[in-house]
Amino acid sequence: MAAIGNRGTVTEAAGFNAEADTQKLREAMKGAGTNEATIIEVLAHRTNAQRQRIKEAYKQTVGKDLADDLSSELSGNFRCVVLGLLMLPPVYDAYELRSAMKGAGTEEACLIDILASRSNAEIKVIRDVYKKEYEKDLEDAVSGDTSGMFRRVLVSLLTAGRDESDKVDEALAVQDAKEIYEAGEARWGTDEVKFLTVLCVRNRNHLLRVFEEYKKISGRDIEDSIKREMSGCLEDVFLAIVKCIRSKPAFFAERLYKSMKGLGTTDSVLIRIMVARAEIDMLDIKAQFLKMYGKSLHSFIKGDTSGDYRKILLVLCGGE
Repeated sequence: MAAIGNRGTVTEAAGFNAEADTQKLREAMKGAGTNEATIIEVLAHRTNAQRQRIKEAYKQTVGKDLADDLSSELSGNFRCVVLGLLMLPPVYDAYELRSAMKGAGTEEACLIDILASRSNAEIKVIRDVYKKEYEKDLEDAVSGDTSGMFRRVLVSLLTAGRDESDKVDEALAVQDAKEIYEAGEARWGTDEVKFLTVLCVRNRNHLLRVFEEYKKISGRDIEDSIKREMSGCLEDVFLAIVKCIRSKPAFFAERLYKSMKGLGTTDSVLIRIMVARAEIDMLDIKAQFLKMYGKSLHSFIKGDTSGDYRKILLVLCGGE
């Protein structure tokens, strides 16, 4: 199981009864029309572990797959959220990665969002699930769908080899900062491999020191240098890594804000983050969102979505 945090908006339902929930869901789908309110009431107020038990109970008593039944009853973005909630976290991540690479074109943002923000253990489980579900190595899939330095960064993240200790080597931190500076700002052209070696391998505490040192040497934040030195997907992935190292909740808050600001909504991003983080750190994401943008995540979702889709996202968001 992926690590479930203790900063989620979705918590265990008291007095949980998988059989009773199964009954409610059956009733909601019986006859003409579907009672979406019941589906939201049950699924959005249960933890992932509880939803897995409902799926088992449903299969036992109805002899059918709950996800299949819901899939045929629902449509659009609402269906995407509901089906996402029914999957185990690593299964959902693998499914999203697969969807991002299917067909013509690639949704690079999805590859970046997931691979830059998951722990080594999470990435290993996602790789196993991907192999089992899609009979293909995730690394092969990513390699076949991306190219150049961007591909190399993703493949490095997929090895799940980041140091996860919390020790800081002061001398090395200074050296790393100097080498990144010399690989970018201080020369004509950029040696991206040096950025990869440091940003994809070192532990969080060490990198925070590297960023401090970098600012001393160059007079600017590493994010600013990445923006000046790189472009496109490579810039996006390096920025995502740096932002996740600094604060995952702030990273996700920014992604949510960008998915909704301006014309239209990038629903794929909005759904993916709301489903994946509801049980982990949504409380922190909401707090960061308010701090960064002066408006609540709740009000943004409310103003940008509608219908049952809006209702279920607001439950996952948890009050103002």
